[in-house]
Amino acid sequence: MIDISVYGDYKTSWCPGCGNHDVLAALKQALAEMDLAPHQVAHVSGIGQAAKAPHYITINGFNGLHGRGLPPAQAIKLVNPELTVIAESGDGCNYGEGGNHFLAAIRRNVDMTLLAHDNQVYGLTKGQASPTTAEGQITKSQPDGVTNAPFNPIAVAVAMRANFVARAFSGNKPHLIKMIQAAIRHPGFAMVDIFSPCVSFNKVNTFGWYKQRCYELDANYDPTDWNAAMEKANEFGDRIPIGVIWKTDRKPLNERFAVCKHGPLGRQPVDLKALDAIMHSYI
Repeated sequence: MIDISVYGDYKTSWCPGCGNHDVLAALKQALAEMDLAPHQVAHVSGIGQAAKAPHYITINGFNGLHGRGLPPAQAIKLVNPELTVIAESGDGCNYGEGGNHFLAAIRRNVDMTLLAHDNQVYGLTKGQASPTTAEGQITKSQPDGVTNAPFNPIAVAVAMRANFVARAFSGNKPHLIKMIQAAIRHPGFAMVDIFSPCVSFNKVNTFGWYKQRCYELDANYDPTDWNAAMEKANEFGDRIPIGVIWKTDRKPLNERFAVCKHGPLGRQPVDLKALDAIMHSYI
């Protein structure tokens, strides 16, 4: 096991008590136990409080635009498939501004992992409703209550038969570590939706609220049963299941994409004559 100290220890701008601290600690522990050295991992994010995660860990990092973390993450994996690629951002970034990229990533099925910090508000911009905020919940920008129905990322991912769909809670770190590791090990696009409470701006979905409701799926649950997975994906209220909700074995894009058959894109030769001809065609 790699010494966890190699991933660094940084002062963050997250509020004290924020669930993001636990997610970061769980990611470091997961990588250390998997013997993944910093140079073997690429960490990509968009914009938001959760998206600051690459600033606070010593691995290859890239900050994209708001909602645009998944495209560069997929490109990195196709160019250098030897890297373990992890995209990490919040519910607003992934499911709001980045909603279409989320759907496209499931369809493409590039071998990478998405860690979505789901705190059901926009934490960076001070608590507006996010795509996963409950209908009727009062926020700073919705004083009469949210009128939109909440987006269910688990149900959407299962419905589209993403390769791996899991849910975790930052307040249950040992379980979260297992979910991160299972996602990284599973071929294809893997996502872990992580309840990461915003202690400053979400006074409804608190640590206590999640602890009263979240329960771990037992060993008898079959994550390859699509109908059962859809049922669990829509279970949200007094009881919320956490664990591997669904998984399948569709081949990752790099095993199906014709240009990848000749090896990693980053190591393929460039036909300079063809490139020159293309450039001159614009003259």
